[in-house]
Amino acid sequence: MSKQICAVAVMAKASVAGTVKTRLVPPLTYEEAARLNTCCLIDVAANIRAVAASEPIQAFAAYAPQGQEAFFAAVLPRGFELLPPKEPTIGRSLLHAAKDLFTAGYGSVCLVNADSPTLPTAILVEAVRRLRQPGDRVVLGPAIDGGYYLIGLKYFHARLFEEIDWSTDCVYRQTLERAGEIGLPVAALRKWYDVDDDQTLAMLVRELLHGSLAGRRGYPARETTAFLERLAAKNGGIDRFLDRAAAASISCAGVGEK
Repeated sequence: MSKQICAVAVMAKASVAGTVKTRLVPPLTYEEAARLNTCCLIDVAANIRAVAASEPIQAFAAYAPQGQEAFFAAVLPRGFELLPPKEPTIGRSLLHAAKDLFTAGYGSVCLVNADSPTLPTAILVEAVRRLRQPGDRVVLGPAIDGGYYLIGLKYFHARLFEEIDWSTDCVYRQTLERAGEIGLPVAALRKWYDVDDDQTLAMLVRELLHGSLAGRRGYPARETTAFLERLAAKNGGIDRFLDRAAAASISCAGVGEK
């Protein structure tokens, strides 16, 4: 039965202040950055659950670090299963998550980051549907920073995770090169953005509190929106990074496009 199901796993880190989203400090404090991490995870998980309304998927959280199972049990919705960590680095975490899910017998695997709380549900649905089409392929969701927010596989290909300069603007390009080396067709999704620095945080503010992102609308991300609204209500809260919003309106060009 699992061969008919796509395993969709969010790559998640526990919200321990000082260890997550540290590139957002400042303008956020470490505690605020950790809370934002939790809100993003809750919204991404809810988005994955929305996919389950129309597609045959099983939801997972490939989590880190070991020992934080109680945190994820508290914030993830019912139906999510936990995939324990094996190695701490990004590339090895992705590789192990994909390998473990294929070993468990799932027909396809889709790994999604926890940094894109407004990623449109339609993009996730498209990824799952492309993995059901005949023929082998890798499905990639390019991020505007040169990485990717999603990778989908029909078969385990370790080469896709090798010799990649992780956390740089070369990740997407190098993954395309690895796919080319093994003759694997690539199905590219629309571009979207990760929230991992002050400029992309400003983009998130612009999208959720100002109601637009280059004319494109994403997932409503209710938990993240509520968090930003609470920041806005504090003395000077939202003003700490509103001056970045104007620059973000330029840097978001291409979001939602191929």
